Amino acid sequence: MSVAAIIFCIGVLELAGHVHGRPSTNPLTPALFIFGDSLMDCGNNNYIPTMARANYFPYGIDFGHPTGRFCNGLTAADYITRHLGLPLIPPYLSPMSKGRKILNGLNYASAAAGILDETGQTYGARTTFNEQILQFEGTISLDLQSFFKNPDELNRYIAKSVFLISIGSNDYINNYLQPNSYPSSKFYSGEGFADLLINIFSIQLSTLYRLGARKMAVVGVGPLGCIPNQLSTANGKNSCIKKVNDLAAMFNSRLIQLINTLNASLPGSFFIYHNTYDLIYDMVTSPSRYGFVVPNRACCGNGRYGGNLTCLPQQQPCANRNQYIFWDPFHPTQAVNAIVARSCHGKSATKCYPISIDHLAQL
Repeated sequence: MSVAAIIFCIGVLELAGHVHGRPSTNPLTPALFIFGDSLMDCGNNNYIPTMARANYFPYGIDFGHPTGRFCNGLTAADYITRHLGLPLIPPYLSPMSKGRKILNGLNYASAAAGILDETGQTYGARTTFNEQILQFEGTISLDLQSFFKNPDELNRYIAKSVFLISIGSNDYINNYLQPNSYPSSKFYSGEGFADLLINIFSIQLSTLYRLGARKMAVVGVGPLGCIPNQLSTANGKNSCIKKVNDLAAMFNSRLIQLINTLNASLPGSFFIYHNTYDLIYDMVTSPSRYGFVVPNRACCGNGRYGGNLTCLPQQQPCANRNQYIFWDPFHPTQAVNAIVARSCHGKSATKCYPISIDHLAQL
């Protein structure tokens, strides 16, 4: 049995128990707060007027039902949540995200969101990263205070919690790489745009720090030139588009520098960087090493070779989902997400710098 098949089977077994809410009796952190885009969204976009939704079949086919996750099953954030010993973190916008259950954390991620406020606007509504930070600020002042005896106790809870942030991909695929809809590529070179994003991102992460966050895991942008959406523009070529990957690499190199700067300049903080770029690029270029068979086509979506459409409602996806790297033209399969999460956990944390996320949680 391949590595991907084993991970797929384990994921299905976990869905029957832990995924639907049974936490560890000894979690590594009191809470996990999640920010980002469709790679992390667990259903927030279900509650806003947007075209960026995944609350219909075949999304969630291996979860048991559609949830709003842009995946056939679990996201990398879900697996990281499990590694930390917590139940699945609910979407902030869900009317069910009330009461003591929010003490385990909340997920603010929104599909189509970016570091820049204008990113993803062609999809309609989305909760930008700036707005997600404002939502978290509201969570502190309006929802969490009542569960703690005094402000100091609340501050300690937030400081001990882990913050998972995965944002930036849409600033390229739903902004910079769409010159007919966004002017950014006309005003900025690749280097200049990366500088713009990092400068704004630095302010945003510092704002989370000001709100009490101390342990932050920041995920780099993946090899965007390898996703089926971008391959569909390459005149039938199946190899990754270097100029697009170079843009992501420019951002990531600056992000690593930012992580080092913030660790040195924000007292009591600890940031880690999750290098998903190298891991996913290796999967795409050497799929058999990970048990995958199809590295450059989507399991579902328009034509499954790319394009701008995600899975169509009621579309029948591929049957051998654990053999595919990409679920739709933009997003990885559950099998990939499991590997991505494991690469930042425990002894398998070869892609997290300078420490693993479970080590971060226990600091």
